[in-house]
Amino acid sequence: MKFAHMADCHIGGWREPQLKELGIKAFFRAVDVSLTKNVDFILISGDLFNTALPDIDSLRNVVKKLKEVKDKGVNVYIIPGSHDFSPSGKTMIDVLEKAGLVINVVKGKMVNDKLRLDFTEDRITNAKITGMVGRRNMLEKTDYGILDYKYLENEPGFKIFMFHTALDEFKPEELSKMDSSSISILPKGFNYYAGGHVHFVMKEKQEKYGTVVFPGPVFPNNFRELERLKHGGFYIWDEGRLEYIDLKMKNVIALTLNAENKSSEKVEMEINELTEKENIKDSIVLIRVEGKLDSGKPYDINFKEIFNNLEKKRAYFVMKNTSKLTSKEFEEIKVKEGSVEEIENTLIDKSGEQVNTGNMAKKIKDLLSSPNTVKTLMHLLSSPIKEGEKKYAYEERIKKETDELFGLKN
Repeated sequence: MKFAHMADCHIGGWREPQLKELGIKAFFRAVDVSLTKNVDFILISGDLFNTALPDIDSLRNVVKKLKEVKDKGVNVYIIPGSHDFSPSGKTMIDVLEKAGLVINVVKGKMVNDKLRLDFTEDRITNAKITGMVGRRNMLEKTDYGILDYKYLENEPGFKIFMFHTALDEFKPEELSKMDSSSISILPKGFNYYAGGHVHFVMKEKQEKYGTVVFPGPVFPNNFRELERLKHGGFYIWDEGRLEYIDLKMKNVIALTLNAENKSSEKVEMEINELTEKENIKDSIVLIRVEGKLDSGKPYDINFKEIFNNLEKKRAYFVMKNTSKLTSKEFEEIKVKEGSVEEIENTLIDKSGEQVNTGNMAKKIKDLLSSPNTVKTLMHLLSSPIKEGEKKYAYEERIKKETDELFGLKN
């Protein structure tokens, strides 16, 4: 028996076109490698798509690839994950199953107030496959609470249980705050537990259970994952032997710079020095900057120019993360409880005190020194679109009223 186990494909998850394309290409490669290695079937343990109703381009690409798999006579067994599951019941997994491209193994019925899951038997290997859907915020715990464990555990043969849930026993420290459950929620005595949802790679044999496997994402789905994993992958089970298949789509260069007690100019210079040492061509470049600047502000760092220089060196894609970059010029403002108006007034007053307006235009100085003007601007920018008002007309109205507020009328 030989089968592929992948999870968390998150097709369509990236907003950036270049990374979105890499995500679908990684899925294509995973399928191609599986077919080249002559697997008997493929398991996808949730989150094939990043949403229950994916965009047309993502759907078209996936359908085309799954059609190739079907034409090769290889079955794809799948469970809905927390991203492609919909509380309304509308999910593209059902559409793919109706088209004969995948088999959703989450099937069963209520018997004596217990959820009795059915087994789907693979026609080639006679492996018996079942599983549980993954839901957002660990809502699948309710389903496990009514599961007929005895029925599942008494079934003979080679059994695979597919699930999309984080387990306490196999959760890395960096995901310690992630909702999870004990392995005890899984039925005992299965040969293979095909996990998904947690984006890290792990395989371990558990007493009373069997081989528990998390293959990680087919392609990293955010900045942190690209930084930590660099690439995705999946597993192939071959008569009890597990082989991890790397899906390295591009070289990833992750640079981290500590900005503590440095000026914005110094940080910009050090970023350029770091990138000069790397072979940027056709690589994904990640720049993380953390710490509190001694002088200057985060937006004084000319990332636009840094990105332009890296693109000239033919970097495939460049991303930055400055979520933990702060400045001494902007300290945290603590506001006591009060009405919305009281909180707004405090924030406006305290923010105005912190800003060094020496290099700002006079109109900006006037704005910051006028709480009433700030409040007017806040309310103006948060005003809703009027009934029957077109989007372009709404944008023009907001722009006109903002110009009037600053005295910028032509």
